[in-house]
Order: sequence, then C-alpha cells, then structure tokens
Amino acid sequence: MTNPKDHVLSWLKDAHAAEEQAITMLSSLARRIENYPELKARIEQHVEETERQAKRVQECLRRLGSDTSTVKDAGTKLVGLGQGLSGMFTSDEVVKGVLASYTFEQMEIASYKILIAAARQMGDTETARVCEDILQEELSMAKWLEDNLEGLTEKFLELESKEGRTAKH
Repeated sequence: MTNPKDHVLSWLKDAHAAEEQAITMLSSLARRIENYPELKARIEQHVEETERQAKRVQECLRRLGSDTSTVKDAGTKLVGLGQGLSGMFTSDEVVKGVLASYTFEQMEIASYKILIAAARQMGDTETARVCEDILQEELSMAKWLEDNLEGLTEKFLELESKEGRTAKH
C-alpha cells in the first residue's frame, strides 16, 4: 500500500513542473503580443504570479523533505517552449494562445483541487493552505480569460479584416 504522502509529493512535483511550463509558454506568448495590450498585461501579471506559485510549491516540497523533479521540470519547459514557438507559425497565434492558456488553467485548477483534498486527508494544513491560495490565482486567471474570449476573438477578426494590419499577435 502506498503512503498518501508519496502521492502528494508526486503531485506537488507535477504542479511545480506545470508552473515551469506555464512560465515558459506564457512568457513566450507575451513577448510577441502587439495588438492586445490588456491581454499582454494580464499574461505578464500571471507570469509573475506563476513564478511565485512555483516557489511556493517548491517550499512545500522542501518542508515535506523532498524537492522538485529536474526531469519533470526540464521536460515541461521543453514542451512549453515548443508550445510558445508553435504559435509563431500560425496566422491566429493570439486566439490559439488564449485557447491553450484557458485549457492549461483548467488543468491547473483541477490539480490544485486534488492537492488540497490530498493534503487535508494527510493532515498537512500548510500545503492545503498554499494550494488554496494558488487555486484562487488560477481561478482568477481562468475567469479573466473566459470573460475576455469573446472580445479578443472579435478584435482578432476585426484586425484580420483590415488590410495592412496583423491580427496574429
């Protein structure tokens, strides 16, 4: 039988790797955004939040006698880099970037809800509290994206219809 702590440690390592992937992916997208200042600002804000989240998850791991997974972190950073670069080759980078970001936020939300339940189950109130705080930031970003999907799509289509303008980013 597996100790619940082993699962929590594994899931915290997964969460840390996901945060590292998000930093790479979102930073890459934000650097190329030109025509969507509100989106750029919100992504840059979330990159800062995500950097803090990664540190907080790492602190939880250390408090529990473990550390991040170099292999998971490196692998997800490579995936994030690939995701970030792939947008350069599409004509609708901003739309696909928002779609990927919204989807990624939903995965993170589910991951933190699982971590909260598992940490509570093993009596680790500090990890549960940290994950609850992070969950609120992920929910906030997902809500912002959800609330702005329509407007961003409309702006993309409007820019796309004007000759000499790029809507891509």
